[in-house]
Amino acid sequence: MKFKLEAEDKNSKARAGEITTDHGVIKTPIFMPVGTAGSVKAVHQHELSNDIKAQIILGNTYHLYLRPGLETLQLAGGLHKFNGWNGPLLTDSGGYQVYSLSGVRKIKEEGVTFRSHIDGSKHLFTPESVMDTQRIIGADIIMAFDECTPYPCEYGYARRSMEMTHRWLKRCCERFDTTEPIYGFDQTLFPIIQGSVYKDLRKQSAEMIASFEREGNAIGGLSVGEPAEEMYEMTEIVCDILPKDKPRYLMGVGTPINLLENIALGIDMFDCVMPTRNARNGMLFTKNGIINIRNERWKNDFSPIEEDSDLFADRNYTKAYLRHLAHSKEILGAQIATLHNLNFYLWLVNEAREKIISGEFTEWKNKMVIQLAQRL
Repeated sequence: MKFKLEAEDKNSKARAGEITTDHGVIKTPIFMPVGTAGSVKAVHQHELSNDIKAQIILGNTYHLYLRPGLETLQLAGGLHKFNGWNGPLLTDSGGYQVYSLSGVRKIKEEGVTFRSHIDGSKHLFTPESVMDTQRIIGADIIMAFDECTPYPCEYGYARRSMEMTHRWLKRCCERFDTTEPIYGFDQTLFPIIQGSVYKDLRKQSAEMIASFEREGNAIGGLSVGEPAEEMYEMTEIVCDILPKDKPRYLMGVGTPINLLENIALGIDMFDCVMPTRNARNGMLFTKNGIINIRNERWKNDFSPIEEDSDLFADRNYTKAYLRHLAHSKEILGAQIATLHNLNFYLWLVNEAREKIISGEFTEWKNKMVIQLAQRL
């Protein structure tokens, strides 16, 4: 993997760059649609590439490990061939899922034992096994195994967890560096910075992660319930330490406003289930604010979902029609809403990129965050 820094904003820390993988080029800043179990919910692969113009999507190690399972994925030739997505792929390590399974898992130095949410069977994830699993899944970018701490989190626990994540990273790197890709293309390992919302821990973790000199770096443990201001503060501390010539990935973030504010702090890559999950519940993101399409006010509104409809693939559908589909519980409603929200997210980061390159980012960002916060 290669990263080229192409432009920097004069009035913020925003940057535009280009990541090159064996499955294609990714223009940053970028948002990655989440395909947890090998599928972005309610979206065909050809829609991802042709309509939404997604440049990279994300898969989840925990879910793919359990179902369809590693044997099936390896027999298929990896996730690219299994799901028919030909572009770059990223897999997370399962650390966040382990965090979310607090009632059915135990964390030790060796790794994490947990019970499957599907059938209750017992499993063990270690730094080594997670590297082997992600080799088999075959993503272009794979994540180190970490522990994602909750919010709020007591300082002592956050420190101990961070230190264990660092020890696990060393084991991840040793396993990754002594094994080879399975499917004939390169894979890249990103470490993950932890430290909850404690400045000194975030600084210490960023310095430690940077010292491993991997091709890219990630920030975890944010967007887990902390106020947005604390997220931004932690992001700024970390970005000031991480090397400028490598991509920075903020995991699990977030709202359109979160994306713009974190781009301004120097983040290059994002993923979040929000655009797809909220779409299925009737929440649409637009350039002028947020729409709850289930509301009565849209019943007889025959205007396009997005006023500047030429930008989006949903230009043939009206608010009234989508509201009807939502209330009728038609599957097409979830599909249209999901396509809209993903289109919007990809439009937003691409527009941010163009504004960074043209030198207009900060003024545009300040205007956009006001518009995006409105409830329509």
